[in-house]
Amino acid sequence: MTGLSGKIIAELVAEVGPVWQARQDARLSDRPRRRAPGAGAKYKLVFVDRLLATLVHLRHSSTHDVLAAWFGVDRSTITRAINEIRPLLADRGCRVEQGIRLRTVADVVAYLDSVRQTALMDATEIRVRRPTVKRAGRHQFISGKSRQNAMKALMITDAQGRVLFCGATTRGSTADITQARQAGVTDWLEHTMAVEILTDAGYQGLGAQTCGQVLTPMLKHHKKRLERMPGIGELRVAQRKSHARRRVRVEHGIAHLKNWGSLARHLGCRESLDDTVRAIAGLLSDQQRIDRPQRKPVAALTASAM
Repeated sequence: MTGLSGKIIAELVAEVGPVWQARQDARLSDRPRRRAPGAGAKYKLVFVDRLLATLVHLRHSSTHDVLAAWFGVDRSTITRAINEIRPLLADRGCRVEQGIRLRTVADVVAYLDSVRQTALMDATEIRVRRPTVKRAGRHQFISGKSRQNAMKALMITDAQGRVLFCGATTRGSTADITQARQAGVTDWLEHTMAVEILTDAGYQGLGAQTCGQVLTPMLKHHKKRLERMPGIGELRVAQRKSHARRRVRVEHGIAHLKNWGSLARHLGCRESLDDTVRAIAGLLSDQQRIDRPQRKPVAALTASAM
């Protein structure tokens, strides 16, 4: 039902369980006790069931009523459980190595600088509910690309398409390059010179701002101009194809992210979308690192067979 292996779920129980219990104890200790210890209503939904309900909701975008009937509790119990577990999953970050997780753009830039790896960056739009008529700035949610009400999330992956960061959600009308600047990509790249990030044409201009650390495809030129320069047209086409061939893995990473029903079309509150995106990105990174480890290159497989 969740699409995750038993090993990942066991790690989630061991990692998130103590944090959830600590928050519950802190919440109870913040107010004066009015009942004797052990009095009052008992939890009908233990932590493991709360975690599973949240994972199923994120995976299939199941309604709270369906989950309530499945677990035999009230709908409000499921709503409370999801609102408690989802922020804890979002705060975990994305797994890159055993014991190392990336939670912010600054963590991603520092990690890429230390391992000297190429990263891929792109933005993805997630359809959301139409804001109410009386909401100020309602038109800002309309995407200029899809002409639909959407919000945009920034995604950074490694060269194999494994997610390193996903978040920094903004309204759908925000340009890709503006979102990257607001997320602090250019600010953190100023502190390093060894990071290479491949992007699409929507980030034209970041290359000059980051001293060439952000690589964008070459601009298209008019055919009549290329006719005056023999061989230049073929060279530019070959360079654009090579760039697209290297950058396509981030599109695959976005496709894996959209396999989760909550991001195929977000039907919940827009305010909770950022937590949903970061929670699913962390779960997807666990899935990519544990359930689907990196495959050997074709050359290495041929050499081992010989």
